[in-house]
Amino acid sequence: MGRQELDIQLKTPEQIEKMRAAGLVVHAALEAMREAVAPGVSTADLDAIAEKVIRDAGAVPSFKGYHGFPASICASVNEQVVHGIPSAEQVLAEGDLISLDCGAILDGWHGDSAITVGVGATDPALLTMAQVAEDAMWAGIAAAARGVANGRGRLTDISFNIEKAIRKAGRYGIVDGYGGHGIGTEMHQEPHVLNHGKPGRGPRVVAGMALAIEPMITMGSPRTLELSDGWTVVTRDGSIAAHVEHTMALLDDGVWVTTAPDGGRARLGDLVTARQP
Repeated sequence: MGRQELDIQLKTPEQIEKMRAAGLVVHAALEAMREAVAPGVSTADLDAIAEKVIRDAGAVPSFKGYHGFPASICASVNEQVVHGIPSAEQVLAEGDLISLDCGAILDGWHGDSAITVGVGATDPALLTMAQVAEDAMWAGIAAAARGVANGRGRLTDISFNIEKAIRKAGRYGIVDGYGGHGIGTEMHQEPHVLNHGKPGRGPRVVAGMALAIEPMITMGSPRTLELSDGWTVVTRDGSIAAHVEHTMALLDDGVWVTTAPDGGRARLGDLVTARQP
């Protein structure tokens, strides 16, 4: 283990391979939930699907019991931004937009990823917002890959490129305060990765860093509040939100998106490390 300013945990290539195994479990759980999303399905149903996939793979849900969180996924519907608690009473309806956030621990290493999915026939403007968030996430990951390649990258280059992609796409609220994070032997590690900011600041982006990159945007104001359950974060103005996430790891020769089945190659091309199997 190496250490850098802010106590950032650096991983060896072998440890990153272990994170890849955890990441593929998360991907499988998210895809199983994506297929199950439909009107009439409850968020508790989706939670049960994810937990089964995770445990059948020999892994453990990262979220369950984390600071008392009661479920294996976060399921955030419409104006819920993040950390929604699955419930049998929360039944999906036609036109809803749901963000599904999932984590798994395998052999002591974490994977963390999120998708936003429309329920049945969904307003195209909402699906566009979800795509904007996803594109911005990839823009941030690409910035990290370029930064480690040229040796000049800084942490906030990721934030800057996420914000730039969102601003270019339209008038969306970029949720403040929440963002990505380091990940490895714990789900949340230093550094915190904001989804906005000026470039060229913070610690250098170096091989061995593993980060979860997760834009959160809204159709309206970026302001949020936390509900009385102590978890669910919602938009103050009731506007609908989207949240996406991938875990990525940096090596000397590129980036490896450990929660993407192709390692990120379809979106990043040669920025993806040649070491991945």
